[in-house]
This record gives sequence, structure tokens and C-alpha cells, in this order.
Amino acid sequence: MKVKINDCYYEGIQGETLLDLAKRNNIEIPSLCHKNGFEGQGRCRLCIVEVKEGKKTKVVSSCVYPIKDGLEVVTNSDKIIKMRKDIILLLLMKTPNNEYIKNLASEYGITAPSRYVDLNNNENCILCGLCVKACEKMGTSAISFVNRGTSKRVSTPYDDPSKDCIGCGACAEVCPTKAISLIDKDGIRTIWNKEFHLVECSVCGKYYTTKEAIEFIDSKLGEISDKHICETCKKKIISEKFKESFENYY
Repeated sequence: MKVKINDCYYEGIQGETLLDLAKRNNIEIPSLCHKNGFEGQGRCRLCIVEVKEGKKTKVVSSCVYPIKDGLEVVTNSDKIIKMRKDIILLLLMKTPNNEYIKNLASEYGITAPSRYVDLNNNENCILCGLCVKACEKMGTSAISFVNRGTSKRVSTPYDDPSKDCIGCGACAEVCPTKAISLIDKDGIRTIWNKEFHLVECSVCGKYYTTKEAIEFIDSKLGEISDKHICETCKKKIISEKFKESFENYY
């Protein structure tokens, strides 16, 4: 199926969203709540585009809008840029000291009116939901959205250390604004008001994950391994094995 984006035609794949198609063809559409493996949330609305079907034109979130044959899309019209700027301005006023949001605002030439900005506000969370999604996909659901309206935030139940948290750090890894505090010090990881003992890699000796995370993964795989290897060393071992196999083949 063919989709027209900014006056150029692109071949789409059944099941793709507009954002998928754009990213695959290196068309820039900003987004905050979208990462590979965590698609289709439609929370931040930065990925809005104009879509024309027949004689009707509408504004949609490209990360959740499925492609159709004959769609005409504009990603950077004056209307869309103005709407994106308004969204970024709201984010800037919510998180005035966050470096990621400040850089985004600078890119779009946005400065928040000083009378609306509290420079003592150290909030970093933009409620994109990626951390909650990551925790759900890990299978623990230790964190979630709590409260409503202006007091809505991400937390553990009653802000207490969650019995379901395994300290894997997936939530902090996907957070675009580094809003989640994860501290590794002296073999201890502190996250979500809870402390975990870190495990050393059996190859390089570096701390890399928590005992609880390893036990959780082993339980899902139905096996127990006494070899704890970090991702860096795993990649190195696989690379060396591939190189050895390649040399032996030739």
C-alpha cells in the first residue's frame, strides 16, 4: 500500500502505524512515549500529524494511527508545528529544570513565560508511561499511575517498597527524562525506596543486576544457572564464537 508523506510516496506494510512507516524511511516525527518494544501509547501527543482521507483532514497521533492505502500525511505543517510547540511549552512548565525537555524546547525556539515557571520545581516526570509499560512487560507490575488530575504520578502502592519490584532497572532504562532514581553503590542498588544486593558478572567481575532479577528470570525460564554473565560479556562471547566459526568454515 502506498502512503504519501510530505509530497513523497512510501510503500507501507500491513499493520504498520504512521510513525512506524516514517521512522523506517528516516522521516523525523518527534515522540516521547514511543520506544521499540513499547509502541502505541499515544500519551505525549508530540507525534501528531495531519492526515487527509478523501476530502477530510484531521490531526492524529501517528504512533497509534494505522496506515491505509492512499493516505496523505503532512508531518510539519504550520498547524502541526504550532500544536507541538504548545505541548512542549506545557511540558517545560511542568518540568522547568529537566535538561531533556529544555533541549527540546530550545530546538523549537520555546521559552516559557517566567511568571508561569517555578524554578524551584525539580519535577522530571512527564507521565509518558514508558516505565509502567516496561514493568508490565517484565511481568512484575510493581509500579503504576496513582492519583488523578494534577496530582497524578508514577509510584509503588502507597509509596512503600514494593514486594513485586525486582530492581531490574527496566523502568529507569526507558525513561526519556531520567526521572527515576536508580543508585548503584558498594554492591547495593536503591530504587523505588527499596535496596537490592547486586550480582557480579562471572566473567568481568562487574556488578550488573540484582539477585531478585536473576531469580525472577530463572523462574520464567524454568532453569537455574550458576553462571551470571552481563550483557557486555555475553555479546563479546557470542562475537568470539561467531568469529571462530567463521574462521573454521573458511
